[in-house]
Amino acid sequence: MHISSHRSSPVLIKRARIEIIPLIDIMFFLLAAFMLVSLTMINMKGIDVNLPTATSAQPNTKPDFVMVSIDALLDIYFEKEKVAQEDVLARFQKLYEANHDVRIFIRADKDATYRTVVFVLDKARTAGVQKVGLEIKAYDSHPESTASPGAPGVRPAPASN
Repeated sequence: MHISSHRSSPVLIKRARIEIIPLIDIMFFLLAAFMLVSLTMINMKGIDVNLPTATSAQPNTKPDFVMVSIDALLDIYFEKEKVAQEDVLARFQKLYEANHDVRIFIRADKDATYRTVVFVLDKARTAGVQKVGLEIKAYDSHPESTASPGAPGVRPAPASN
């Protein structure tokens, strides 16, 4: 019996390639979408304007976040409304009932006592609020830069490009 040692034609095996260009397009789309979503979550601080009214407008009764301020006299404010200390817990409970994901930002004056800040934190946690943040101001390492540009003895800041 004769066994042929003849091989059939070689089969070309193609290796799979990962196409990078479509992946880059998808990554840019995801990046842009993430940036747009994150911008909507930022508190835009602007100037006070007189908004027009509409009869079909409905007020937003479910706030996403609330600013609680403590001034140097230890008065507590929800947004811009002064609240007595005995009413703080009830106010937090009302906010939590309206929105279980409400975020509280506490702004305390540098001369406010630690005790008052802890009091506000404790009342927020007692009411069930879990998302609490403290607002601070970045340290200014160049305090002389707050002077007006024409003040004597102060060099103007270099222009940034």
